[in-house]
Amino acid sequence: TLFPEYNYPLRIPLGQRGSMKSDMKDCNSPCASLSNAKTNTLSSSDIRNTVGNIPMEWYQDYPHIGYNLDGKKIFKPIRNKDELDEFLDKMENPDYWRTVHDKTTASDIRLSDEQVDLVHRLQKGQFGDINFNEYEPSVDFFTNEVMIHPVTNRPQDKRSFIPSLIEKEKVSKLVHAIKMGWIKPRKPKETTPQYYDLWAKEDPNAILGRHKMHVPAPKMRLPGHEESYNPPPEYLLTEEERMAWEQQDAEDRKLPFLPQKHSCLRAVPAFSRFIHERFERCLDLYLCPRQRKMRVNVNPEDLIPKLPKPKDLQPFPTTMSLVYIGHTSLVRSISASPTGQWLVSGSDDCTVRFWEVNTGRCMKTLEVGGAVKSVVWNPNQAVCLVAVCFESTVLLLNPALGDRLVVSSTDQLITSYEPPEEDKEQAVTWALSEGPEHDNGHRLTLTHPKAVKQVVWHGKGDYLASVMPDNSSNLQVLIHQVSKRRTQNPFRKNKGLVQCVSFHPLRPYFFVATQRYVRVYNLIKQELTKKLMTNCKWISSMAIHPGGDNLICGSYDCRLAWFDLDLSTKPYKMLRHHKKALRGVAYHKHYPLFASGADDGSVIICHGMVYNDLLQNPLIVPVKVLKGHQITHDLGVLDVTFHPTQPWVFSSGADATIRLFT
Repeated sequence: TLFPEYNYPLRIPLGQRGSMKSDMKDCNSPCASLSNAKTNTLSSSDIRNTVGNIPMEWYQDYPHIGYNLDGKKIFKPIRNKDELDEFLDKMENPDYWRTVHDKTTASDIRLSDEQVDLVHRLQKGQFGDINFNEYEPSVDFFTNEVMIHPVTNRPQDKRSFIPSLIEKEKVSKLVHAIKMGWIKPRKPKETTPQYYDLWAKEDPNAILGRHKMHVPAPKMRLPGHEESYNPPPEYLLTEEERMAWEQQDAEDRKLPFLPQKHSCLRAVPAFSRFIHERFERCLDLYLCPRQRKMRVNVNPEDLIPKLPKPKDLQPFPTTMSLVYIGHTSLVRSISASPTGQWLVSGSDDCTVRFWEVNTGRCMKTLEVGGAVKSVVWNPNQAVCLVAVCFESTVLLLNPALGDRLVVSSTDQLITSYEPPEEDKEQAVTWALSEGPEHDNGHRLTLTHPKAVKQVVWHGKGDYLASVMPDNSSNLQVLIHQVSKRRTQNPFRKNKGLVQCVSFHPLRPYFFVATQRYVRVYNLIKQELTKKLMTNCKWISSMAIHPGGDNLICGSYDCRLAWFDLDLSTKPYKMLRHHKKALRGVAYHKHYPLFASGADDGSVIICHGMVYNDLLQNPLIVPVKVLKGHQITHDLGVLDVTFHPTQPWVFSSGADATIRLFT
């Protein structure tokens, strides 16, 4: 803008023009009249903002957004739209998608169709001008034809035909260097292939020789007398030795050839296996891994763990004291009464026998309708009941041994049952024995839908669990309550073939062993607490420590796994003392002992001390191998159980005997 009051023009930088105009607005300068004159010439629709390239945030606190070409303020349009109005506008206004907000004039501009097309073309990476042809034929600026007249007709330089002094100096330097031998000419490449003899010269100071693990190639054995064409007679083989040599394997022969006698060197034939032998030597040289094994000087006795002597861990059973003879077939299961005075055994001869422990006398023999799979004495001393399972039946017997008051109170407990008003359908049929069966000691009969393999009592003596292995059904484990004659199936799903089950001695936990895993269930919360990985192929038996924090599993692949339940779901110790399949495992109630019986006919007693200090691991020491059972039909010891109070162990075997070790 040229001010007439001053004799020079005032140039305002583009970025400051907006702020300067705000100051000039109120002054009575010729600028105002000039802008008024310009307004008449410009159309009213031209409201271009002239503030230049400055941030629009500078005008946030002003009512105007800038200045038009006439220097007049461009006032901000009244915008009272909030987000809700914006959203409604988006939903209802059909031109919302083509409306753009212009920051310089603070107004919304609706794009025309041509502008929308331009945006689409630019987004696709096309040219802005629709009429532009990007595939126009290119114009060659220089032709490929040789022209008669040159482009420039300048005469040649003098330097183009006079030898260069700089190049002369360089060449003379190179010639001098070659004369002095500083630069050697390149050797011609050899086309013949080169072979290296790796072991021709083995220098101990060479890199390979200094290598710590390097072993030089073995030297071939020098020929001896047996290789001679005329060996001494003692080196020639007799007929028997020749026959033995021919029958031996090539690896076991002392000599790879037969020594032979020839009259003279001319008569010696060519060695038939010469090429074969050379080839094997080459294979030995380059295929044999030669590495020096560093021997560690360790005393072998230091590697054996320091275990206490068995003498210090007494008492434990060492001697076979009694043999209980009477069964005619293999004895599958035994159980001692909680007082320790009586022993019950079940056999494949379809009988259950009750024995007096101290004398070995058979007190009672009861015949049942099938081979007995499992017998268990009720652990509660106030109840005199024995559970027996055969085929698909579980019998509850009252042997009428011991305290008469306990015997009569047991009968009274069973007869005092009153059936409920609503009789629910159960998986098992309960029947009260009467007549001659009652006189024999039968009290209750539980008829199951399938064959029962195992029964086990709860520590309180009112509940018992039965196992019916069947991989196709979820009805494998049933829990029965004797006082209410009630049966329930605790599991909805089948998690594998159940081998055996057990109740926790103190807490409401239930252990279920399938072929490879032991699952621990909480009976109150009705949920899976732990899943123990046994690392065995097939679990055969299981026992829980009276403290409740440790568990042992026997398996058919000769392993015994000890689990510390507080420590891990994997075994704390794997014991492989037996040579054949384990059939039974047991803990002692009071002494730190556990036993395992296997098909090798032996019972191994181990000292298993569990400490109250949680930081100290259990101490496991095998102390005694007890033998006595005869192996019959590849079966040895089938069940083991400890005396409840004494450090004695009972074992039953396939030889139809029960043995007491004290």
